[in-house]
Amino acid sequence: MFLRKKENINCHENQHPDPPTPLFPGVSQQDAPYSLAEDILRAALYIPAGFAFGADGKTAVLLVPGTGTYGGEAYEHNFGKLLAASAFGDPLWLNIPGRMCDASPRNAEFVAYAIHYITARSAGPSPASLAVVGWSQGNLAVQWALKYWPSTRARVSNFIALSADFAGTLQAWGLCPVKNTPGTPAVWNQTRNASFIATLRADGGDSAYVPTTSVYSATDEVVQPQSGARASALLRDERNVGVTNCELQVAARLKPAGMVYSHEAVMANPLAWALAEDAIRNGGPGQLDRIQDLSAVCMHTKAAGLNMLDMALTQSLAASALKSILLYLPKRGQEEVLPSYTQLNKELESIHRS
Repeated sequence: MFLRKKENINCHENQHPDPPTPLFPGVSQQDAPYSLAEDILRAALYIPAGFAFGADGKTAVLLVPGTGTYGGEAYEHNFGKLLAASAFGDPLWLNIPGRMCDASPRNAEFVAYAIHYITARSAGPSPASLAVVGWSQGNLAVQWALKYWPSTRARVSNFIALSADFAGTLQAWGLCPVKNTPGTPAVWNQTRNASFIATLRADGGDSAYVPTTSVYSATDEVVQPQSGARASALLRDERNVGVTNCELQVAARLKPAGMVYSHEAVMANPLAWALAEDAIRNGGPGQLDRIQDLSAVCMHTKAAGLNMLDMALTQSLAASALKSILLYLPKRGQEEVLPSYTQLNKELESIHRS
């Protein structure tokens, strides 16, 4: 079971042993420096009691939550439950202090460290790898980690992005409309004209670094635009690593799986789950033409293995996440200055291109 009565699945003060090889202050000179202490980074990683570190033949799957949530509460009634019951995926997740409301570059540090920590402790081939699932801002944290900690790329077999806002969202201006309005740091980072978004997308950051499956809904109430060529979740593939961009209303046109799906409900969508399963089993982006009986999959409104309560509780994340965003302190009157390593990276990219 994903939820165990004796476990606090939202704990962010977890105790884990040292990895077999040191990971801090870094594993590669090409990686950005951490601004947070190693014990803080490691404590946010929640490893369920039954997690096998690859010894059972299953793929480790790191779940990264969205703004206003911990990994436990975000995935308990959707991907976490489905993976725990599967024969191919072994889930663990991040409970980042502040529920992902702090500045996005700091949230990304937890992702980079977690990727290295789990693969360092995993059994199997060397180097070990894992799959990463992100929801909402969690996808930005993953893409930022892959960009500025390039050593993580060899450790990630595939990346499944749910309701991503890689190009930011117009809706963020509802909470951070103009400069000097008190706003939550991570929301400032997700405005359509944020420096964080522009920097993430620069120098090839609008393309995938690892095999990526991006699933999103045109009726997303949080991320807009989210359809067609301007969809925020859309990723390019200039590195030829393999990318699948799946707009639910296009892929499952006029079928139940392609009807109205909110920002949160994508995590319970049957086609999103089928693509994720295909990606994890095959070690690359999910492919629609490999899904057995695709038409039958799209005739459902929720993934097999979930019930109506799971769907309702997944949908309820919207209210609890908004509450966390509004209550988060300290608020900022503008977007925080980005870490200095982003400028250094830009200079190195310029030298490399010349």
